[in-house]
Amino acid sequence: MVSFVTGGTGFVGRILIKALQQRQDNIRLLSRKQQYEDTVVCDLQIDQIPNDALIGVDMVFHLAGLTHDLGDATKIKHLYQKVNVNATVRLAELAVKSGVKIFVFASSVKAGGILTSGKCATENDQSEPDGIYGKTKREAELKILEIGKESGMYVSIVRPPLVYGPNVKGNLKLMLLGIKKGWFPPLPEIGNRRSMIHVDDLVRAILLVAEDKRANGEIFIATDGTPYSSREIYNAMCSVTGKLIPKWSVPKTLFDLASLASPRIKYKINKLLGDECYSSVKLEALGFKAKKSLKDMNETDF
Repeated sequence: MVSFVTGGTGFVGRILIKALQQRQDNIRLLSRKQQYEDTVVCDLQIDQIPNDALIGVDMVFHLAGLTHDLGDATKIKHLYQKVNVNATVRLAELAVKSGVKIFVFASSVKAGGILTSGKCATENDQSEPDGIYGKTKREAELKILEIGKESGMYVSIVRPPLVYGPNVKGNLKLMLLGIKKGWFPPLPEIGNRRSMIHVDDLVRAILLVAEDKRANGEIFIATDGTPYSSREIYNAMCSVTGKLIPKWSVPKTLFDLASLASPRIKYKINKLLGDECYSSVKLEALGFKAKKSLKDMNETDF
């Protein structure tokens, strides 16, 4: 089996490659720099994927994408479209031409749109995505599903929420460092619900949808099945770092007042204390069950 992986040097990609190596796949990597002997050197922000990149490939795992905020709205729109949509579509089209059997796309729960119901959203709770990241992920989803339908190539999509695990970056890493150094405030318990998944379980979900024929043409949300409040996440990180869990918290009203200072601060507070709850019941129907949860975290998970 020859598996082609994009984003293989990233947080999730490194764990996926280890799993593919354990099952003795031959791996071809798309990367900006030579990583393996069989590497297609290509920067998706600049280059076009070569025509012969997928010759001889059986299975594609497309994890690469643009997620970070570049600041300049015009530049953001251009690069997000180029990387998250155009490169994804080209990869799928090359896969069809090269006779690839299976194409798995790692999307995001952001592609499902803004949560409006009060319940944990499913794949059927689709609304207009908010933000260029979610919009481009959704556009890519629709286009590759259509390519799969027209060509007969097996296409499946996984939408992860917040992912944690060894060497995680982003907001979770920032929160952990803040708790370690003592400047991150104790969050109030407001009963909000946030979905998460350990990177090991996400890779298991990705491999499952690649192997189960029932996943063809479908989108699956992957979580550990248990929503957590922001305070529960905070407490877990205190335990991980060996810090005593404070018996007090910053009142929610202070966060509300701070959010009035600017739209940017309001956005950050909403990300910290808002609801982002998703259901992976559809994936569980294929036999998926997460093996790790927030309570199983240790220092290596960050």
